[in-house]
Amino acid sequence: MTTAMGPDSPTVTDETTPQLDDLGAKQFDDLGGKQPVDLGDKQPDHTQTAPGRRKPQRKRRGTRPESLLSGPYRTPTLGIVLTVTLLAFEAMAVATVMPVTARDLNGLSLYAWGFSGTLIASVLATVLAGGWIDRSGPAKPLLIGLAVFVAGLAIAGAAPTMAIFVVGRVVQGLGMGVAMVASYVLIARVYPESLRPRVFAALAAAWVLPSLIGPAVGGVVAEHIGWRWVFLGLIPLVIPAAAMLVPAFRNLKPVEHAEHGPAGRAGATRYIAAVAVAAGAGLLLYGLDNPGLALIPAAAAGLAGLAYGLPKLFPAGTLRMRRGLPSVVVARGLLAGAFFGTDVFIPLALTSLHGFSATQAGIVLTVAALGWSAASQIQGRSRRPQTLFVLLGAVFTTVGVVAVTVTLQLSGWWAAPAWAIGGFGMGFAISALSVLMLDQSAEEEQGVNSSALQISDTLGSSVVVGLAGALVTGFGTDHLEQGLVVAGLLFTAIAALAVVSAFRLEAEKA
Repeated sequence: MTTAMGPDSPTVTDETTPQLDDLGAKQFDDLGGKQPVDLGDKQPDHTQTAPGRRKPQRKRRGTRPESLLSGPYRTPTLGIVLTVTLLAFEAMAVATVMPVTARDLNGLSLYAWGFSGTLIASVLATVLAGGWIDRSGPAKPLLIGLAVFVAGLAIAGAAPTMAIFVVGRVVQGLGMGVAMVASYVLIARVYPESLRPRVFAALAAAWVLPSLIGPAVGGVVAEHIGWRWVFLGLIPLVIPAAAMLVPAFRNLKPVEHAEHGPAGRAGATRYIAAVAVAAGAGLLLYGLDNPGLALIPAAAAGLAGLAYGLPKLFPAGTLRMRRGLPSVVVARGLLAGAFFGTDVFIPLALTSLHGFSATQAGIVLTVAALGWSAASQIQGRSRRPQTLFVLLGAVFTTVGVVAVTVTLQLSGWWAAPAWAIGGFGMGFAISALSVLMLDQSAEEEQGVNSSALQISDTLGSSVVVGLAGALVTGFGTDHLEQGLVVAGLLFTAIAALAVVSAFRLEAEKA
């Protein structure tokens, strides 16, 4: 990644200064000068000729305009990456401290809701944020989302009971949902299309460090300082991230949204659909987590809520995998379900079938995270079509799922290179799908469509994990190996559907 202070940065040195008279006012301006220079007869009409002569000079300066850390892009890039890093760290660290938290607050019965509550709130906030952002722009929603996230951290960190802790986690989910959708729209409004792949590659890289050290740091903090500081300690770090984004907000231009577009139609119907989807997801997950008499009615009610709400929140034709944006949204959910479903059960298989420690199992997941980051950097810097990267990513992810399902039945350590293939596939596909979503969205629909992409991602991963968990639980601990094979077949089928959707990403020609 080229930085503003790197070899491409234009500077005025002793060698170049004597040549300013020959370069002219336009070159001096490009070299860093801010005031016009009177060059007499050499440039009689500087203000009229300068604009038309900038293109040759831009080529001479190399790639500086394409840097995420140059000029007006530096501060928003740092702010967005820091924001995503903090959100990722919280997500990775909380899994480590949840057992300690539940024991300390005597709330093991509410353990699962420490995760499910955040998920459901995130889905609800993601839906409601889309129309809000399209109507008002990303600035206010992003700042409010971060403020709500901070409030959730404070509530969870100071919780005297497990019930209050779950409330804090729900508030965190609300803030995260709004902040993530607003971040996508901010990227669309601040960066040109040529830079968007690099921005999403940077966001993928922002997950690497939390993936590597988040669980370990969370464990150390919980053990030596106290689990509460995993939440309270993040609060001071959110403030500078938000402050870095303020200058970018000032330069945003208001967008006139169409009255009959998704933002213009936002109203009671959309809000009811949002509640139906959030409630449906919660009921479905509850049913899957509680096999027995509660399974059928809870799952049926959950599916009914999803069936009612999703068609009103997704682009038309999404559930039929129509070409273009609908298939982009579908592909995101299918890939998330296949990858994260597999990812969740790898530690269980390694520790139960092969005697791995938690640290050793974590190494396998870390290798996949590194593969994801490496592939996203390749994708972000390539000029090849984004549709190609989604197709390659879906194929790699499918191969990775199959390979890790097989290797887990043979030898634990072979799962590391096998799952690196899956991580590589996700690195290719996920960022490319984000770019395609923005490219195929009208400016006044970027919030709603970003919301749809996030909903697909969240629901895809959570529902598939819940379904696979029910399958594995049904086989029991005595037949865990067979249960994991069946779950692997489910993940493979979902990944194969993602490959099919990857052939339908280009919009239909009018």
